[in-house]
Parts: sequence; structure tokens; C-alpha cells
Amino acid sequence: MAKTENRRVEDSFVTTCSSIISGTITFFLFMLVTVFPLIYHRGYADILETKYWTYCVIAIGMAVIVGILALIMLLVDKKENSGIYSGELFSALKPRNWKKTFTLADAGVIAFWAFAGISTLQSEWLYEAFWGNEGRYSGFFLITIYVVFYFIVSRYWNVKTWILEAFLASGMILCLIGITDYFQLDVLNFRGNMRPEQSAIFTSTIGNINTYTAYVAIVMGVAAGGFAAAKGRLQTIWYYVCMTVAFCAIIMGCSDNAYLALGAMFAFLPFIMFSTKKGILRYGIMAATFATVIQCIDWMNQAFADMVIGLDSLFGILAGFSGLPVAVCGLWLIVAAVYIWCRRGTEQEERICGYLVKTWGIMTAAAVLAVIGMVFDANFNENGARYGALEKYLVFSDSWGTDRGYIWRKSIEVYQDFPILHKLFGYGPDTFGILATRGFMGDMLEKTGLVFDTAHNEYIQYLLTIGPIALLGYLVFLVGSCRTMVKAYRKNPYILACMTGVLCYGVQAIVNLNLPIVTPMLWFWLSVGIGLVRRNREC
Repeated sequence: MAKTENRRVEDSFVTTCSSIISGTITFFLFMLVTVFPLIYHRGYADILETKYWTYCVIAIGMAVIVGILALIMLLVDKKENSGIYSGELFSALKPRNWKKTFTLADAGVIAFWAFAGISTLQSEWLYEAFWGNEGRYSGFFLITIYVVFYFIVSRYWNVKTWILEAFLASGMILCLIGITDYFQLDVLNFRGNMRPEQSAIFTSTIGNINTYTAYVAIVMGVAAGGFAAAKGRLQTIWYYVCMTVAFCAIIMGCSDNAYLALGAMFAFLPFIMFSTKKGILRYGIMAATFATVIQCIDWMNQAFADMVIGLDSLFGILAGFSGLPVAVCGLWLIVAAVYIWCRRGTEQEERICGYLVKTWGIMTAAAVLAVIGMVFDANFNENGARYGALEKYLVFSDSWGTDRGYIWRKSIEVYQDFPILHKLFGYGPDTFGILATRGFMGDMLEKTGLVFDTAHNEYIQYLLTIGPIALLGYLVFLVGSCRTMVKAYRKNPYILACMTGVLCYGVQAIVNLNLPIVTPMLWFWLSVGIGLVRRNREC
């Protein structure tokens, strides 16, 4: 009887303390998903600094208050209960218990942080590497905040799904502002002091269109993943609306990194969605909706030609496709046919779904090989002209991707000349701008007329600044997290939403840069996804 009473007291103490810590985390995460994406100070003039300091205040505030609360709980338990209950409350911190909760993602993120720290310590610009003040504030200080944030949220937050819906709600506001900017309404009055040639490349409460579409890519991925896995009718409708708005916003963002995120999402989801009839139907709805959105934007561009910024790049090619209306109608007819099939049912459902997944895998592999073949033909056989409007995407040169071709080529050349120590550990987080200024600024200005303070490829950036070992740790973190979430998504539909958001960010990062305007949301979804997996294992 006494043991039962003691167990009840222990459960009550641990539950109460865990609830307080989780509630505190919930408050700060609510601030992160609502205030952080929408906050601004002096328009685009200081948008980077505003977002950076907002995130620092939220993340550090959460860590400090959670730490203080944990200390108070330890002291209370020591005084009232001789410390007998604290072990269970903080058992996740004990190394001997790590085997129960440790994942491949955890190993990757620890390696990433540790080698980024080594990179900072051996840097010739220690101060700049720590703070990132000569770059985009993504120094070792911010990396440390990201990692601490990840472990606190993934281990000690009892996930409240309404926080995830709040992210989408604030994302809808951000997207709608971006859509109005496409129509040049300037509802926030940010463009008054901007040069006319700059007005089209800054939008919403994010800033540069590349950064904006990176954020919208996460919103789109989360909404699409949620739509794919949602069970309730209202929840499904909510995700569908968010996904449709995100489609509009990412297309109107007019940035090349958008179709990388879209391509990754549409290529990956069938491997999961085609395993059920409901998934096949919803994927068809996604594809038909996306095509419809492009058609509607094309019509609006024609009707309001004097107002809109207008589409360019690949989206312009798609909108100008003469067969687009027929394709839209065809996709909706396919959706109708699949719906009828779903209603009638069939004994061969499992076999048919299995064939579809395998067929999609073959088609995806064939498409990848076809693209590789086109790239080879366009570059090595110099047959780029035969691909028409796609030539500028297939033929790699210094001018490719708004001079990304130059900065990537130059980055690899510079890395090859690094001494062995810096080949292993780079020159310190976010020191690319210093390397460029001291190494090839003159050549950069001569060849491009631009100043690049980042590699415009997150992975090349990490290679030069923190080295291949830290980069490998980061890749293990990303891929390991996605792998862990894919294995567990059936237990909780929100896990697929987390994974798809991470996937969309990770792919578009090939042509984009790491900024404290968007990257905090990557770490948020990684933390939530791994946290959900861990909670499901415990249950």
C-alpha cells in the first residue's frame, strides 16, 4: 500500500513538473510561429536584424526560463522529497538513458555542432565566426541556439497540435501579403523608399523573394503533408485551403528555388500516398489544383496586365503552355475517375496500389535519367538550343541561376586551394563574405557586377565555412530526421506534415542561403517531427 502511495506521489510530481515545462515551451513556440514570421521594424531596411533578434529573444528566453524552472523543481524535490523524483523527470539527460531516445538525427546534429565549434576555434576570424556579424548572423552562436532549441523541444515538449495550426494561420497571412505585393498593392507601405528596380524582388514580411519562397515552401510542404495524411473532414479542408494559397504565393513569388521545392514534394509524396486509394485521390487533387492555380494566375495576368509583376522563369513557361487548359480539365477528369473507383472499391486494391508505387518509382528514375541525359547533351554535346526555353536551365555557365554558376565554380576552386586544416574545418561559420572579399572580390565584380557574401547554396556554404565533416553531420541530421519521420508517419498524420516541410526546405537550399529569417522554422519542424516520433514510441 505504501509503495502504491509513493508511486502516485511520484507520478503526480513528475506529471506536474513536465506539464509546467511543456506549457512554458508551448508559450514560446506560439510566439515563434506567430510573431516571428510577421514582425518587422523599418520595412525591409532591417528585416534581417529584426528577425534575428526576435528569434534570439524567443529561443534564449525559452531555454533560460526552462532552465530556471528545472532548477527550482530540483531544489523543491530535494527539499520536500530528498530528490527521489528528479531522476525520472530529467532521465533523458542521463547518458545511460540515451539509448532509449537517441536517434541518427541526434548523432548528426551533435557532430554538426561539435565540428562547427572546432571550426570557430581554429578560425583566423574567431569573433566573426562566433557571431556571424560579417555575414548573415549565422555564426556559431546561432548554431548553438538552434541545437539547444532542438534538444529542448524534441525531448521536453508535449506537442500541442494547435501550435502547428497556428504556424499555418500566420503562414496564410504572410502568403496573402505576398500575393497582394504581386499585384503591387503594397499594403504594408514598404516600397515608398525603394528604388523601382528593387521593388519586385522584395515581398511580404520576409524580404528578398528567394527568402520569401523558401519560407512559403515550408508552409506549402506542411500543408501538403497534412492534406495527404489528415483524417477528419474539417482538418482536410483546412489543409487543402492552406496548400492552395501556398501554391498561389510560391508561384507569385517569382523565384527559381520554388520549383525545386515543388518538384521534390510532388516527386516524393506518391511513394507514400499511392499506398492507399484515398492517398491516390488526394494526390490527384493536389496535382489538379496546382495546374488550376497556374491557369488562374495566367488569366489574372492577362486581365490585370498593368498591375501584376508578371511571371518569369519556369512558371512563365508553364503558364504560356497552350495546352494548359486541356491539361487542367484532364487532371480533374482523372480525379473524378479515381473518386468513382474509390467509392466502388475493389478486392485488388492492395495489389493495384503496390503496382502504382512501383510504377511511380520507375517513372521517377526514368525522369531523373532523362534530365541527366538532357544536361549532358546540352553541356557536353552543346545541343542546348534543341531544348528551347529550357536551355537556360540545362546549360551550366557562370551566368546560370542569376550568376550562381559563377559563385559555385569559384567556391569550389577556392576550397581546393585551402590548406589542409581549413579543408577539414573551413574558416568558421558564416565567414564566406570575408573569404570572398579577401580572395576574389575583384574577379567577382568583373565577371558578375555583383557582390556575393554567401555561396547561394547552403551545402557549398557549409563546406567552405565549417568543413566537410560538419557538413556531413548536417546532412545526416536532415536525412536521418526525414528517414525517422517517414518510418513513423502512420502513427501520427502531423509527422508527415513535418517531414514534407523539411524536405521542401532542404531541396530549395541547393540554390538558396541559410538565413535567420527562414532557417529557424526548419529547426522548429525538425524538432517537432522528432519529438512526435519520440512521443509515439513512448506511448
